[in-house]
Amino acid sequence: MISIKSSRTILQCLLAGGALCVAFSLPAAAQVKSTETVGHGTAAREVKIERGEIVYVSGNDLVVKMEDGSLRNFFNVPDSATIAVEGRQLNVHQVKPGMKVEKQTITTSTPRWITKVETVTGKVWHVAPPNTVTLTLEDGTNQTFKIPKGQKFTINGEETDAFKLKKGMVVSAQRITETPETVVTQEVRRSGTMPPPPPAPKPDVPILIVMAPPAPAPVEEAKAEPAPSTLPKTASELPLIGLLGALFCGISLMIIAIRKLAAGFHLAE
Repeated sequence: MISIKSSRTILQCLLAGGALCVAFSLPAAAQVKSTETVGHGTAAREVKIERGEIVYVSGNDLVVKMEDGSLRNFFNVPDSATIAVEGRQLNVHQVKPGMKVEKQTITTSTPRWITKVETVTGKVWHVAPPNTVTLTLEDGTNQTFKIPKGQKFTINGEETDAFKLKKGMVVSAQRITETPETVVTQEVRRSGTMPPPPPAPKPDVPILIVMAPPAPAPVEEAKAEPAPSTLPKTASELPLIGLLGALFCGISLMIIAIRKLAAGFHLAE
């Protein structure tokens, strides 16, 4: 919308890709000014977590077994890439097979728009209503601005079009452009835990275990019978008498033999 008050007229229209505001003013000097502002929208945050176990390390190369069982190769890992383990930052040369590792990738997407305002002051050099107006800038160059189709202007309270612009009028043209974009930032966090220590080696000396034999079952003791007060009469005197008789017979035979022997000696004399 354009309005003229006393010696000042404001012309507003759109340029290709922006807006053009033209104001009639008294100063004849031309100048170009540009300002830029940035607006931000609500940021969206996405966290991706990957877990695995280091199964191979050689130089700057790693092989990690992921949770789904797949193997991922990481070649030429830079020394600057570290993993937080128990309060320390370990590089690729300090990690070991068996370590559990976790990688968090935090992606933040922030929409924003850049508003650029360009203000040009010049003198109307040519008007081709209702399409364009050409201004002469203070450096002597001419610049043509496009007037959108159907643009209406208000002059002294009356609505009109670009046909009312005349050569020689000093105007200020303002172009406003707005460029949307999305700023994406990523933050990577790596952490891990050391593998458990290996089990202690078994000793070479065998361990002997002595087991006590089982205790015998208790045996009930037999009751001792009391000794008899008198010895039992278990033998007779007949064997003794026979023994004495045989002894006496032997002695008698021996005496008879001696006597016969002595009688034989006397006969011989």
